[in-house]
Amino acid sequence: MICPVCKYDMIVVEYQNIELDYCNNCKGVWFDSGELELLLKSQGLEEPKAFFDGILNSQEAASPEKKRNCPVCGHKMKKTTIGGQPEILIDICRDKHGLWFDGGEVAQLIRRLAGEHPPKHDSREQVISFLEEVFEAPE
Repeated sequence: MICPVCKYDMIVVEYQNIELDYCNNCKGVWFDSGELELLLKSQGLEEPKAFFDGILNSQEAASPEKKRNCPVCGHKMKKTTIGGQPEILIDICRDKHGLWFDGGEVAQLIRRLAGEHPPKHDSREQVISFLEEVFEAPE
């Protein structure tokens, strides 16, 4: 798969039987449809479906950032924000192929959700460490 930001080939990173497309160059992450929900569910975060549905149905955010093309269908994705301050700006395919997170944004999201909705089991630190290591923000 080609990165929608820098156009480099992405690699596949597998975690808990979830395959994520990761760009080694810009550190962005592509979640195919349903993969974010699976990641949240695998970590015991409560109500991942309601959270995910909220993202899908959210309004377009005003942003000076250039619109990106979905790496699956090639159509322009909508920009939307997640959470409170600071908001996380992500790109979502209008045809529901998936979501794009810039480098560091997945770790921000998981950290925020883990604080708001404590996991059912004790893997919070393990997941946060994994995500921070693999999906760190570019320097």
